[in-house]
Amino acid sequence: MSVMTQDRPRERDENTWGIGRPPRNRRELLRKLIWIGVWLVFLSAPVHDLAAGNHSPTGTAAGWVGLATFVGAYMALVFRNMGRPFARTVVVSLICFLAVLAIVLCLTLGGAWLGLFCYVSVACGATLSVRAAYWAIPATAAVMTLVGWRTDLEEAKNLVLLVLLIGFAMTGVGQLVRTTVELRQARATVAHLAANEERLRLARDLHDLLGHSLSLITLKSELAGRMLPGRPDQAAQQVADIEQVSRQALVDVREAVTGYRRPRLAAELAGARVALTAAGVSAELPDEPDLTAVPEESESALAWALREAVTNVVRHSGARRCAVEVVRRQTLDGPTLELSVEDDGSGGSGEGPGNGLTGLTERLEKAGGMLEAGRVKRGFRLVARVPAGAAVDVGSPA
Repeated sequence: MSVMTQDRPRERDENTWGIGRPPRNRRELLRKLIWIGVWLVFLSAPVHDLAAGNHSPTGTAAGWVGLATFVGAYMALVFRNMGRPFARTVVVSLICFLAVLAIVLCLTLGGAWLGLFCYVSVACGATLSVRAAYWAIPATAAVMTLVGWRTDLEEAKNLVLLVLLIGFAMTGVGQLVRTTVELRQARATVAHLAANEERLRLARDLHDLLGHSLSLITLKSELAGRMLPGRPDQAAQQVADIEQVSRQALVDVREAVTGYRRPRLAAELAGARVALTAAGVSAELPDEPDLTAVPEESESALAWALREAVTNVVRHSGARRCAVEVVRRQTLDGPTLELSVEDDGSGGSGEGPGNGLTGLTERLEKAGGMLEAGRVKRGFRLVARVPAGAAVDVGSPA
């Protein structure tokens, strides 16, 4: 039932377009191709020039080959840079190749081909470092102006500002890609460190729980073995002590495992944010609540309620928005901690409450709480209440 481990393997928050990584499926590949291909609009002038028959058959054929080569090199450079970038020397070589090919095509086929320098500028901004791009983009505009002086100076003047603006704009996109890659790597590192820390904590707890007990069992076993031939009564007493220590160790281990497996409300809130965001649902969640004096059983019951509610939102509701609140209320029966999960979806399908809500109701009743769930004016709302212990303020809605 856990929304943190079972639902929505794809992350769709900042990764909807797969920023900074290669496409994982055909859908992401198509999106990347469309995002890059839309900028091929500046090729309309060269294509129109070739289609108009302004050149000899040999010149037209050479123009089509040159244009296809230019587009292929540009697409390979920019598209690859959004996933696994080329080495720096390869990037520089491809940019120089694009620039030389643009110069040759413009000088041989005319000023209609000056728009190719827009792509050279885009490639500089998207693939070079910020410092290098700040020199390469003005240099591209300057080269285009010189070529335009030999072919079509008026067209070159019209394109200078565009070449500069689109190039510098792509430096921002390139920086965004690099930052996203670094952020993803940092998240993976943090997750790895957290897992290592959890393993170390588990090892320390097991040592503290079982180290003394196992040492005592070993010592008493050796003592009972030495007493057994001549003093069987005392040996039997040692065996009885071993049994008692073993039973206590088993109880300690079970309590520890129960504590590890018991869901925590703060952890479930964090997991709910990840699950809702990954499902494309706008999430409104509170900050981590202060659960001082709240019984562990009550916190665990609310955590289960949040997990079940978010699972239903992600799987069945089709909601676009989900709001979660954790508030303390004073009632005639004493202070209660209330969890509210409201979405704007359909509330699932089927008649009556499902097995999940039925089991959740029983779990809350066992903790002394209650569950309310049903349709509201604009969606579905689930409210879980549990005893909250002493009257202190806890978290407020976001």
